[in-house]
Amino acid sequence: MENTLFEYSPIVERPAIRWPGGARVAVYIGLNIEHFLLDRPSTSIWPGTADLVPDALNFGWRDYGVRVGIWRTVRSMDRHGFRASALLNSDAARRYPRIVAAGVARNWAWLAHGRTNSVPHANLAEDEERAELTEIVDTIAAATGGRPRGWMGPGLTETANTPRLLAELGLDYVLDWTNDDQPYPLTVPGMISVPYTVELNDLSLFVSRSTTGPEFVRIVRDQYEQLSADGGGRVMALALHPFVIGQAFRARYLDEALEFLAAQPDAWLTTSDEIAAHYLAGGNHLVG
Repeated sequence: MENTLFEYSPIVERPAIRWPGGARVAVYIGLNIEHFLLDRPSTSIWPGTADLVPDALNFGWRDYGVRVGIWRTVRSMDRHGFRASALLNSDAARRYPRIVAAGVARNWAWLAHGRTNSVPHANLAEDEERAELTEIVDTIAAATGGRPRGWMGPGLTETANTPRLLAELGLDYVLDWTNDDQPYPLTVPGMISVPYTVELNDLSLFVSRSTTGPEFVRIVRDQYEQLSADGGGRVMALALHPFVIGQAFRARYLDEALEFLAAQPDAWLTTSDEIAAHYLAGGNHLVG
């Protein structure tokens, strides 16, 4: 299958992007707010029980995020002046109104993140997908008071039609293609890709690789300092899941990482919505 969604574009051949205030790095937090089904296997800390129904061990671990972990994470973000780019399952929008209310009060950016993270967004006929996406977007809009502009599929999943169907619904960017440090245009008119990360991601770091808290802080620093040195208008995404980063013994390390980022004079602490809007505003934001 040939890729027709975007062209190859080496970053060294592009004009630099000028972020607001002369910032060198646009920094945003992708905060995953997800609902999981009791009778489906999903993200697991212990695969030995993942196929059981119910899987109390893994379901409980995930459910900790929306009950406890997110509030610890939000306090740290508030302390250091970060607004979330909230990656919201439509099932979560219906089931966790207290979280939605907290985000609305903080003016979070709301992205459509599929229906549930227990089911990939895949294997849908075009008409079926159009109806599914319409219901997802409408549900999130009703819960948050504003239509989402961005999309990230559950598990970063799409069909070949997803970006075009999202554009029909008025969205203008996706996060699923984690292949760049800058936004770039897709071949779907009006639709762009905004950088996200599966590397600077608490699931990958803490669960898959057993990263320690101090190592996490160092990785955040290393990522930021390299992007700043690279220049040209880079994006640093920090992907967080409240059932991972919201564990009590990790809280101090998230706080240290955010404290470092908030202290950087050349950082634009922003949201994925604002990054997309700035990029889409046109050539006056690009410098040769």
